[in-house]
Amino acid sequence: MARIDARGPAEDVVTPAGAQTGQVAATSAGTPTGQAGAPGGLRTRSRGGIRGREGTAGWLFVAPMVIILGLFLVIPIGMALWVSFTNWQGNSNPFAVGQGTDVVGLKNYTDLFARDGLTRDNFMQSIGNTFYYVLLVVPLQTVLALALALLVNSARLRGRGFFRTAFYFPSVTSSIAIATVFLFLFSNTGVVNAFLGFFGIDGPQWFNDSRGLLHLAFNAVGVDNPDWAQGQILGRSLWDWLSGPSVAMFVVIFLVIWTTSGTFMLMFIAALQDLPVEVEEAAALDGTTGWQKLRHVTLPMIRPALFLVITLGLIGTWQVFDQIYVMGKGAPAGTTLSPAFLSYQQSFGNFRYGSGAAMAFVVFLIIIVLTRVQRYVLTDKDERKPLFGLGGRK
Repeated sequence: MARIDARGPAEDVVTPAGAQTGQVAATSAGTPTGQAGAPGGLRTRSRGGIRGREGTAGWLFVAPMVIILGLFLVIPIGMALWVSFTNWQGNSNPFAVGQGTDVVGLKNYTDLFARDGLTRDNFMQSIGNTFYYVLLVVPLQTVLALALALLVNSARLRGRGFFRTAFYFPSVTSSIAIATVFLFLFSNTGVVNAFLGFFGIDGPQWFNDSRGLLHLAFNAVGVDNPDWAQGQILGRSLWDWLSGPSVAMFVVIFLVIWTTSGTFMLMFIAALQDLPVEVEEAAALDGTTGWQKLRHVTLPMIRPALFLVITLGLIGTWQVFDQIYVMGKGAPAGTTLSPAFLSYQQSFGNFRYGSGAAMAFVVFLIIIVLTRVQRYVLTDKDERKPLFGLGGRK
């Protein structure tokens, strides 16, 4: 036998021919059939079995919901988009072109922005009303919901279950019922004005006062419709755009904040309870104050929940309808008019379904733009994608 010296070079090692034959035989016997290197050639393993049928089973489970969403959501949206390009008045088949329905192209959209008339005046007023409505409701309801969540999530608070139920109860109550109650509370002889009367304050006529809050503030310092505010923007003067929410709209804002904060409170509670205990303990050991912990630890870690709350708030406020319908239908003087209610009124009141559908899709685009902007703002700088671009970092 050849002696192998561990200190010698590799080429000095000689393997006997019999050993080589045994190794080849062992390798051939140990190679599974159908894999690379096997004598029988290459073969593809079949993808059957339980794992191979998971995709089919998944589609079978979601098929009912896909069908329901397609029938009652996707198809109606497509039909409404088609109607927005026609002059359909509801008395014929909207798809029967030339038989009571004519295609007018972008006319319904251009009438909202470029054509003088009542349609543009009402739509722009509704956009101005909703702008101030969103500007006040979304931040206030988000801050209130977070404050309530921090309060009821505190271990030092007794009866946390009771307070969670009490704060959430307005959110599950009918919005129509609450709006009706508010009509009585804020009437001229209601409880609110009676309470203000104890302090010698003559309460306003809440649902009849069309004055804007910013106009009242300007008047308090002696500014009333100055010359610099006479310029026209989309059919309205700058002074009209700067009116602010009316006294009547302020009641709607107060109602909506009170009724929606409970739902968003639950979302924040779920996010707070999912925070790692170790992070909070580390912050306490570092000697952080309550405000520092909230700003530098809690808020960054619940950013997904914050994004969800703000997004849902934006969508809900731009679609406000119930409260407007019950509390005056846009009165007084159109200062509580919203695009959603105006779209309904234009379609089912004036039978101008094309114009009403166009209003709805304009609001839809506004919601998309605002959602994209607030997502850009809440995203870390190193993870941001182009604001309205299709590309970006992966």
